[in-house]
Amino acid sequence: MTSPTLSSILLASTDPEGLHAWYTVALPPQTNTRDEGYHVLGYGGFHLFIDSRSDVGASSPEPGRVILNFEVDDARAAAGRVDALGTAWLAQIEDRDGSLFGTVIDPDGNYVQIIQLSAEHRAAMAGSSATVG
Repeated sequence: MTSPTLSSILLASTDPEGLHAWYTVALPPQTNTRDEGYHVLGYGGFHLFIDSRSDVGASSPEPGRVILNFEVDDARAAAGRVDALGTAWLAQIEDRDGSLFGTVIDPDGNYVQIIQLSAEHRAAMAGSSATVG
């Protein structure tokens, strides 16, 4: 039996057009398409689907329950795009032992982490990864 693969996440919104616009500016995707009404943003083989739903509120009631982590090459440039959109920060970009981390709040109230890992942090993660099975 092959292990499952997590390939996408759906963000349901009362304003999918606004949420789509925010993500495409704040965190520009590698691909940006529509599929059967969904906005589909591609990030390194992972897909963010954005769609409307009538059973969700305008803002996430528990935004810490699911946090989207975006690894970027330049966290300060990403922060600049976020700031230009007038977006609120939960935690500003900060240096944590050479890696940069910050948490922004998207227009629907979801928490989105912007992460720029140092070469040392990447090496440590690669060295500690283990195969589960």
